[in-house]
Amino acid sequence: MAQHDIGLIGLAVMGQNLVLNMANNGYSVGVYNRTQATTDDFVGGLKDRPEDVVHEGTADRVVGYDSVEGLLKDLKSPRRVMIMVKAGGPVDAVIDQLKPLLDPGDIIIDGGNSDYADTNRRYKELKEAGLRFLGTGVSGGEEGALKGPSIMPGGDPEAWPFVKDILQKISAKVGENNDIPCCDWVGEAGAGHYVKMVHNGIEYGDMQLICEAYYILKHALGLSNDELYHVFKDWNESELESYLIEITRDIFTVKDPETGNDLVDQVLDTAKQKGTGKWMSQHALDLGVPTTLITEAVYARCLSAQKDARVRASKVLSGPDGQYQGDKKQFIEDVRQALYASKLVSYAQGYVQLDAAAEEFGWELNNGSIALLWRGGCIIRSRFLQDIKAAFDKEPNLENLLLDDFFKKAIDEAQPSWRRVVAAAVELGLPVPGFAAALSYYDGYRRDRLPANLLQSQRDYFGAHTYERIDKPRGETFHTDWIRERNLS
Repeated sequence: MAQHDIGLIGLAVMGQNLVLNMANNGYSVGVYNRTQATTDDFVGGLKDRPEDVVHEGTADRVVGYDSVEGLLKDLKSPRRVMIMVKAGGPVDAVIDQLKPLLDPGDIIIDGGNSDYADTNRRYKELKEAGLRFLGTGVSGGEEGALKGPSIMPGGDPEAWPFVKDILQKISAKVGENNDIPCCDWVGEAGAGHYVKMVHNGIEYGDMQLICEAYYILKHALGLSNDELYHVFKDWNESELESYLIEITRDIFTVKDPETGNDLVDQVLDTAKQKGTGKWMSQHALDLGVPTTLITEAVYARCLSAQKDARVRASKVLSGPDGQYQGDKKQFIEDVRQALYASKLVSYAQGYVQLDAAAEEFGWELNNGSIALLWRGGCIIRSRFLQDIKAAFDKEPNLENLLLDDFFKKAIDEAQPSWRRVVAAAVELGLPVPGFAAALSYYDGYRRDRLPANLLQSQRDYFGAHTYERIDKPRGETFHTDWIRERNLS
């Protein structure tokens, strides 16, 4: 007899914690993993886990299977199967395994970090096969998966009513009564995974900006880790309140048990990446939108990975290496303001790219609702996401967040500090690609005329690429024989 509300395939840590979350919330879950020992260890060890991880009755609501066929036989109709395996080929392999075993109307949910383009393709293929497919972004890491992640579902809208209750029940909750789920319908095809990709891109930008703030305070002011702890503690009680500021604060308190030193100073300065930030930058180039800050954050990770080359270069290349000589307290406040302004630009760029993708793929995205999805459970959760929601509630077709009154006022107030920090970093030889990219974007966006008139003249000169004129209708093009017309004196 069909007994399970949902099945889950893939029992790595994220998969296991989502299963526990579902079962803790009263759902019956059938599980399968390619390696049978993983399934046995997980199910067999449930009753030995702490009560805050496995609630009363949870162990009885989770059943392991040694075959996909056995799992599917015991799922309620329409059958709902969530896949939590590595993105790319492994997801396709599981889908190929499921397709001949499922009935029309059954639902496949990909909860991994899949590329939106793969989700677009899978959605189309499975729709043609009579199956309903959801590409669902899940953010919050291992803890979020267990206690309530941010969930961004997209794909076949006909499937949403059949999974809505489960996904909203296990998601993070916000609001005065803790009753607003950080999960709601995003859009068709790959929209859910696209929004998750943009979330991750903004996460890249946020992390890079925080690291630059830390680097400036450490090297320009010589702050100790204890002093940095207090700085970030204060910042987390300001407009910068967020999950990433909170964990940064805590990092400065951890000692290395092996050496007794602060652990952060023992960590090698080479950053890794899973690819979602890079995907966002790549598609920004395809769309022709200037997602500059996030792209700089990706490049900063790439440069950090060239550790051996940087060590060699440090012995050859020279530049300024002094400390800031001005008012220490004021400079810390300047860095806070620069960080806040740059973060606002990061979100503004992310939403511009979302709008461009929505137009490209015909998605109807609700930007305000997307901000609510990120208010809890996810890595970029922060205080001012409510302000983003308010901005789009006031003007649903807002062209750029920077044009909203709240954000315009915030940028205006932060500008003097922002400019002082970037200038000081340049003079002291401290790399701040995120701060500088954000400020350059802002200055470029606020100018009604940029030097592209010269650039287009160059293109027409050497390649006859034509140009438009300021005194003629847009779209009308012209060409000049620049060599013949030049007047050298």
